[in-house]
Amino acid sequence: MPVVIVESPAKAQTINKYLGSNYQVIASYGHVRDLPAKDGSVEPDADFAMVWENDAKASKRLSDIAKAVKESDKLILATDPDREGEAISWHVLEILRQKRAIKDIPVERVTFNAITKDAVLKAMKAPREIDEGLVDAYLARRALDYLVGFRLSPVLWRKLPGARSAGRVQSVALRLVCDRELEIERFVAREYWSLIATLATPRGDLFEARLVGADGQKIQRLDVGTEKEALAFRAALDQGRYVVASVEAKPARRNPFPPFTTSTLQQEASRKLGLSPNRTMQIAQRLYEGVNLNGEQVGLITYMRTDGVDMAPEAITAVRSMIGKSYAPGYLPETPRRYVTKAKNAQEAHEAIRPTDPFRTPKDVTRFLDNEQARLYELIWKRTVASQMASAELERTTVDILVEAGGRKLDLRATGQVVKFDGFLTLYNEDRDDDGDDEDGKRLPTMSAGEALDKKSIAATQHFTEPPPRYSEATLIKRMEELGIGRPSTYAATLATLRDREYVSIDKKRLKAEDKGRLVTAFLESFFARYVEYDFTAALEEKLDRISNHELDWKEVLRDFWRDFSAAIDGTKELRTTQVLDALNDLLGPHIFPDRGDGSSPRQCTVCGTGTLSLKLGKYGSFIGCSNYPECRYTRQLSAGADQNGEAEGGGEAGTRKLGADPESGLDVTLRDGRFGPYVQLGEGDKPKRSSLPRGMSAANVDLERALALLSLPKEVAVHPESGKPILVGIGRYGPYVQHEKTYANLDKDDDVLAIGANRAIALILTKESGGSGRRFGAGAPAGRPLGDYPGGGSVEVKPGRYGAYVTNGKVNATLPKGMEADAVTLEQAIELIAAKAGKAPTTGKAPAAKKTPAKKAAAAKTTAAKTTAAKKPAAKKKATKAIVDSDEVPFDTD
Repeated sequence: MPVVIVESPAKAQTINKYLGSNYQVIASYGHVRDLPAKDGSVEPDADFAMVWENDAKASKRLSDIAKAVKESDKLILATDPDREGEAISWHVLEILRQKRAIKDIPVERVTFNAITKDAVLKAMKAPREIDEGLVDAYLARRALDYLVGFRLSPVLWRKLPGARSAGRVQSVALRLVCDRELEIERFVAREYWSLIATLATPRGDLFEARLVGADGQKIQRLDVGTEKEALAFRAALDQGRYVVASVEAKPARRNPFPPFTTSTLQQEASRKLGLSPNRTMQIAQRLYEGVNLNGEQVGLITYMRTDGVDMAPEAITAVRSMIGKSYAPGYLPETPRRYVTKAKNAQEAHEAIRPTDPFRTPKDVTRFLDNEQARLYELIWKRTVASQMASAELERTTVDILVEAGGRKLDLRATGQVVKFDGFLTLYNEDRDDDGDDEDGKRLPTMSAGEALDKKSIAATQHFTEPPPRYSEATLIKRMEELGIGRPSTYAATLATLRDREYVSIDKKRLKAEDKGRLVTAFLESFFARYVEYDFTAALEEKLDRISNHELDWKEVLRDFWRDFSAAIDGTKELRTTQVLDALNDLLGPHIFPDRGDGSSPRQCTVCGTGTLSLKLGKYGSFIGCSNYPECRYTRQLSAGADQNGEAEGGGEAGTRKLGADPESGLDVTLRDGRFGPYVQLGEGDKPKRSSLPRGMSAANVDLERALALLSLPKEVAVHPESGKPILVGIGRYGPYVQHEKTYANLDKDDDVLAIGANRAIALILTKESGGSGRRFGAGAPAGRPLGDYPGGGSVEVKPGRYGAYVTNGKVNATLPKGMEADAVTLEQAIELIAAKAGKAPTTGKAPAAKKTPAKKAAAAKTTAAKTTAAKKPAAKKKATKAIVDSDEVPFDTD
């Protein structure tokens, strides 16, 4: 019986139904091995030899796969049709060879772009070998990510305390966000005025026209720059006589957008649905792997990691057939539309993301999907169908108006647009990231040349230019794609890493560069400039794509990169702290020390008056301090003065804001900026009472009432039900906590330290005392969600747990794989997970594993004894540098 290897249980279940009982389909649960997170996993001196380590959780599954392969007559590797899928197949095959499970049986590689019966059966008839070019490209990317992470991140730790990590693509994406922040800070607003006339035709129809010329000269948007100029034009327009000079109506067409790629799907899902790129890919993964439709597992969309914009001929035919049956004749063009990708090297020439069956409308499947799945499927379906519909027919009208006023001739213009035939717009229109005024969208009344117009009013309006907007997740992905930085499959992970490292934050759906991120970017620009250059990163991506096309040798690319990169790393060994600080002060000067507007030096200390403020590096990160330390102890955070000029609000010490007086003691309550963040303080003196602001609480929202509440901590919130002693709540070095005698439990991120109730505090303490984490899903945790009956008896539930959600049958608990959401797990998936954890296949009619013979038992006992003896020996101490490696490849989601 042939053994088929796929990534996930859901995919295995669906494909097994298509292939029947003559095949055994087994899930690898994504990647089965990776580079160990320690020095020496990639050895440049040994021609980039790579040491792989099997995933500890995958050992049992790999043993099961090896056993099944030994008893089979063929191995079919059916992982996803991209570089990552090729890598998983390669890893599985390498491990099976190490286990000597592959003897004389043939090994085949098959790929399919959609999990449908036709696609799977067709793929089985066209096997191939593993594509070494794709594997080499994967190895090169993985080695580069490792080398950058393990060699550059430690430099950051030594020279820039508080920095977390650097990454080959991550750091360049961060620079984009930081550069935009710098543009905003350097932006100087410019005043300009617009003049709009409201006019009426002889038939009484009103419309608006804009001043576009005067005395034979064109007037651009910013040309009227003062109120004096604007009022002079308005006075002339008030006295003028208005005549239609010309009316020009031109036909126009708007063509439909191509079907989704990974990038455009992430962008539109962000704009239209408010989904993060990472969440979009998780939902798309489920739609691709299949959902239960009336008892049948069906893949609803094609593969969702792609640069391709075209569709297979049979898919185009099906979409056109659906349009012909569902819409009027004019909506179906005479010939099919073909799209060509603009990307330099489309990822493995995949199809665009499309429904597997266009006749399966969103209305037909909504009841089988959760809300997010239904909305994303509808978006994909509409975009795909619209891509094969007729163009929209428009009419764009331009009316030029001549105004004669006291010997002057002024020109006004009115523009409008009419949709004559909506075409594809009847179904789909793409959103824009930064909408502006759309005057062309207005419809103009009927006019003809020579007609006199009646002036109703003239509006002179003051405007100021605005800085470029911060990137949203959608616009950052778009910009990265334009520059050729990263690849679509990496965008979601890259953005998630920037947020997780706290290098950026999201404010009103826009990415804001945090001080930590700006410091890292400034450091890299100062000492590793080449490796955060956009062109260099794009050129390296192109080389990696050429490796996948068998055009370059992957180790030669690594040698070229390592030669210069290792020299740059070595160049920082003698780098002194003063050199780092000088470079950062120079690059971040406008951000850290904004102009005060009074002619004084922005770096002069406003407390002692003689010291110079500069960036300092401390044990816990960076801060601003005075050069007269320790005589002057003024410190503040990088960007957090009391205001942007570094002056105290309401007088007093810089970085201090008075909130009011404590009604009990009469002492002043102040909000201050310290080197470790904002805090509140009661009174003055050597040891005044202070309290840090808990994470998530904005300094701008702290008033006297909230400050007094913080200063009252720690305070009693409950009494322990067994000991009768108080349970306190407070804020410590590691954040908010509850305490009972010597037992401490951290509050969850959703808990409010000022509003936590007695029941919640008791639950946290009891959970911690019983050996739990003391967090949200400990004692008092919500009940699990029942899924159904387990084949061997008992009921299956999904529950929240200490280390994440898990499924259980009452006897065996199995943690959900990364990316699998608790609210979306099915009974079938749960049974697979429980069975895998229990070390046996679920009850599916297959023969049970053979029992161990006495000889095997003796051998097993001998092996166990040997392991026990080895475990008693003291482990050799080895100093290793632990680094965070931010891979730009995305592990396969196993949901």
